[in-house]
Amino acid sequence: MTPFRSAVPEAALEDLRRRVRATRWPDPATVPGWVQGVPVEYLRDLCAYWAGGYDWRRFEARLNAWPNFRTELDGLAIHFVHARSPHPGALPIVVTHGWPGSIAEFLGVVEALTHPEDPRDAFHVVLPSLPGYGFSAAPTGPGWGVERIARAWAELMARLGYARYGAMGSDWGTSVTTAMGLRDAGHLAGIHVCPPIAAPILDDLTAAERATLDELAAAQRDGDGYSMIQSTRPQTIGYALNDSPAGLCAWIAEKFTAWSEEPARIGRDALLDTVTLYWLTGTAASSARLYWESFRQVQAWFTTATADVVEVPAACTVFPRDLPRPSKRWALRRYPHIVHWGEPPHGGHFAALERPDLWVAELRSAFRTLR
Repeated sequence: MTPFRSAVPEAALEDLRRRVRATRWPDPATVPGWVQGVPVEYLRDLCAYWAGGYDWRRFEARLNAWPNFRTELDGLAIHFVHARSPHPGALPIVVTHGWPGSIAEFLGVVEALTHPEDPRDAFHVVLPSLPGYGFSAAPTGPGWGVERIARAWAELMARLGYARYGAMGSDWGTSVTTAMGLRDAGHLAGIHVCPPIAAPILDDLTAAERATLDELAAAQRDGDGYSMIQSTRPQTIGYALNDSPAGLCAWIAEKFTAWSEEPARIGRDALLDTVTLYWLTGTAASSARLYWESFRQVQAWFTTATADVVEVPAACTVFPRDLPRPSKRWALRRYPHIVHWGEPPHGGHFAALERPDLWVAELRSAFRTLR
């Protein structure tokens, strides 16, 4: 374990601002709104703030306020935050982000998890950056899919001295956490997935289930282009995203906007924290490669319910603006031992940023019966 501290050279920040100011803008879309993608006037305004008002040092200080480390797992240097609670009965938990997220999603909830009003809700929090994301090293060869990451996270928790722990994840983190439930059941108190991976049951569909299938079909027609590109040609799109900060910003901002209930609750600073982290670490291509590694495997999990049943206790949360939003009866085929099913009234894909109070409440409820 090597202590880590983010200290981005000022020259890198000046270069970023210069590149943003030198953006060669395309002409506006031929229709109003977001139908053809991110509106040029929206991105111009966001990038003007990025180059002239955004403060990376604010985020860097926030990150460095928690203990940061790097350690080698299966030959790869992995960055993580390890925030221990002062309460002796705290439950260790590893929380895994996805794309286009980062550990920045969860920094705002660490205090509530480690220092709750009720000590019975305390957690020791481990926030690893996925391989090829943030300050974790990028794999130099194939094979780093969700299964290998799950094994690495199990090794990380063992190395930290946690013989019994919980795991939580969203987006790719859901897949990694599900894989941990399959591969490290002997050490897991339980898992919390947000949302769960569940294949539909097409018989006797409820109105909510039918709405979910309709929304999934609409998303596949109109919003899944990014995943098709990243799962087939991550290197090709990586050149553009790694060279153009405005292009990277548009690629990520579109998802923060489309996948949130109220994007304004996240705010442009939190959005730019994530975009800037991707930019400064040069991880646009390496992060996209996780789709190339594991997209088909996870898609199969979403469509086939006969294999890979998770026997550890599981909690599931479905936020109203997340997608997919499976029903509990669908999820029970993958996770037959559901101890908590939550459907909060608000929130989207980045709920820890958008609705941190609801996100924390769900995590606490998920593990109260598993401690």
